[in-house]
Amino acid sequence: MGKYFGTDGFRGEANVGLTAEHAFKIGRFLGWYYGELKRMNGQDEPARIVIGKDTRRSSYMFEYSLVGGMTASGADAYLLHVTTTPSVSYVTRVDEFDCGVMISASHNPYYDNGIKLLNSAGEKMDEETIALIEAYLDGELEIFGKKYKDVPFARKNHIGCTVDYVAGRNRYVGYLISQGMYSFRGKKIALDCANGAAWSIAKAVFDALGAQTHVINANPDGFNINRDAGSTHIEGLQKYVVENGMDAGFAYDGDADRCLCVDEKGNVINGDGILYIYGSYMKERGKLLENTVVTTVMSNFGLYKAFDKLGIGYAKTAVGDKYVYEYMTKNGCRIGGEQSGHIIFSKYARTGDGVLTSIKMMQVMMDKKKTLSELAAPLKIYPQELVNVRVASKPAAQQDPDVQAAVARVAAKLGDSGRILVRESGTEPVIRVMVEAESQEICDAYVGEVVDTIKAKGHAVE
Repeated sequence: MGKYFGTDGFRGEANVGLTAEHAFKIGRFLGWYYGELKRMNGQDEPARIVIGKDTRRSSYMFEYSLVGGMTASGADAYLLHVTTTPSVSYVTRVDEFDCGVMISASHNPYYDNGIKLLNSAGEKMDEETIALIEAYLDGELEIFGKKYKDVPFARKNHIGCTVDYVAGRNRYVGYLISQGMYSFRGKKIALDCANGAAWSIAKAVFDALGAQTHVINANPDGFNINRDAGSTHIEGLQKYVVENGMDAGFAYDGDADRCLCVDEKGNVINGDGILYIYGSYMKERGKLLENTVVTTVMSNFGLYKAFDKLGIGYAKTAVGDKYVYEYMTKNGCRIGGEQSGHIIFSKYARTGDGVLTSIKMMQVMMDKKKTLSELAAPLKIYPQELVNVRVASKPAAQQDPDVQAAVARVAAKLGDSGRILVRESGTEPVIRVMVEAESQEICDAYVGEVVDTIKAKGHAVE
């Protein structure tokens, strides 16, 4: 991770950690950089950059700041307006833009925002380009054999323009509809749009596919995105599904790159459940390339036990859909994701796509003529205990021989009936100690052994 950009873009409280000036300068760099690359390749045309945003009040400010910077550097900015992250990825790739930008802080509260960058293939921006942007923000850019305190402004007929590109978003909606292999006619489906980017897309897709669509949290006001709504507050959807006799419910986050499911009984099916249901479905049809489902180290032990029974292989990456996608592309895998609901279907998308995920789950229900609860029934999720310990030094705590010995003892006791995972937080001075086992009592006891050792050795701080 860089100074400004993390694994999912440049994120912070609007006009505190992430300011309009940051956005303007990012726009300046992108407009100039991609224009220069074109000129070096003998192309006499401006850079083309597509921009989407979620429903936060500050998204308009960041959109206009980015556009100001891009056009001042000579690029043309194409505006999708309020839309989802996966739609920006799709349009960037299909319509051959030089890059794409999504303004969103995903599942964070309304007062945060973020700038996510996508390359011309619709994938998360490479680290080399991110490093150049960060150097430019700090006034230390060195590229093309020169040093730049600032990049030149475009002049006269080289100044860029803006283009209303809502047609691109509409084409993405059409693409989603085309992925519906079965009619959803007769199915009562609830959608929780988190008062976010999916509010104008998800219902249109499900209506077109024939569902009786019921939508909650689809009235954004700039301040209510993710507030007691969406995939991070799924209890509202659970209640709605049960009280209204829905066949299933799907909850998205603020930029709709996540999806969690609720079955007809009101039970939550998280990302692990989705990977199990769709991974086993692909296996049955001979579609699971490399016979591998890609997970992160945080996936539940019960998922791996279930895959073992089905003869399905699995990979474990670092936490973050970025790392899941990297593994999938390098190894030819077709499905991967996280517990949080970032599910990537690499044949159809370059990022997690919440609405696409819900369509794929409906496909399994319709094809197998089973409810979500029936599809998820063979998966037994193991109890889990996770404790975050604030420490003075993450490396010192992790590398302490006594802490390592405590972890080894717990691992030996668990054997093949559970697992322990001790890892450093990527954003906080915290060590995360997690145990999964056959009972909550075992989880609590074994987590306690390691946490007590960390504290006894003086690593923990208040």
